[in-house]
Amino acid sequence: MSFLKLKIGYRTLKTAIGTAISIFLAQQLDLMYPASAGIITILCIQVTVKQSFRTAWNRIMASFLGLGIGMALFYFLGYSPLAILLAILLFLPLAVRFGIQEGFVSSMVVLMHLYSSERMDLPLLLNEAGLLVIGVGVALLVNLYMPSLDKDLRAMQKQVEQLFRQILREFSYYLRHGESEWDGKEMIEAPGLLEKAIRLASRDIDNRLGRRDDSYYQYFVMREKQFELLERMMPIVSSLDTQVPQSHRIADFLEQISASVHPGNTAYRFIDQLRQMREEIKESELPRTREEFETRASLFYLLREIENYLFIKHELGKNSDDKKTAAVNKAKPGA
Repeated sequence: MSFLKLKIGYRTLKTAIGTAISIFLAQQLDLMYPASAGIITILCIQVTVKQSFRTAWNRIMASFLGLGIGMALFYFLGYSPLAILLAILLFLPLAVRFGIQEGFVSSMVVLMHLYSSERMDLPLLLNEAGLLVIGVGVALLVNLYMPSLDKDLRAMQKQVEQLFRQILREFSYYLRHGESEWDGKEMIEAPGLLEKAIRLASRDIDNRLGRRDDSYYQYFVMREKQFELLERMMPIVSSLDTQVPQSHRIADFLEQISASVHPGNTAYRFIDQLRQMREEIKESELPRTREEFETRASLFYLLREIENYLFIKHELGKNSDDKKTAAVNKAKPGA
């Protein structure tokens, strides 16, 4: 009875319903080859709304191209396998040239109808046009409904932020104690999660017609850039095993940033605080030993990378005019 536990996805359900509707409509209109309308619907239903429209357009253009090539060859060579061979050999390079090669199957369906019928009269051409209109039209209508991805994107957002918090906390701990038992698993998990989140956010954009809400996409791209800086910070932090007062100050600062990792964006507050701290460190007592001097230099380099990390978030908030992001930004400071 395990088959009862099978999960049917939205795309599977839409494909099944759309195929049945297309065949039903073609039969009601008494079209020849009604199953072909269902095949065209199956081919046109894509992962996103925009992909469906693009695919539909390409298949229509490819079908007309295939129809034109086929009619010309059938006229001169008759309805023979040689004509089919030449039609395919001519069609594919042209389809690739025009970027409509994904319409190969649907165009061949139309071509085979002409070949099977051995005629090219107006009723048959109208029949093929009707199959295309029904197949493509039903696919577009069915695919207009896309389940919201907001829940998944928010969940990924929380996962990314949790990883960033932990990474920053571990950096802070090492600066404070000069040692750590951290295994660095968050540094391994973050790239894959960010890549997956960016793909999902891009898909979410392609599901929206007429309005472009790319706040999640911009957010995850921003986090990806920040993670590159965290990767650059890691060897700097791990090299700072000499305890100096400045290390503890930066550790406290990283702890504050860690506690403020969320979608909100007032990173400029942390940037101002960092610059003030850097000036105070410059004015502090000079290093007495070479080891202290090297540690001080590494700390300044670390501060520069932290500033870059914060600046990336600050730029996102400054450049974004998305209402959802703006509303969140007003809530509380974030890094």
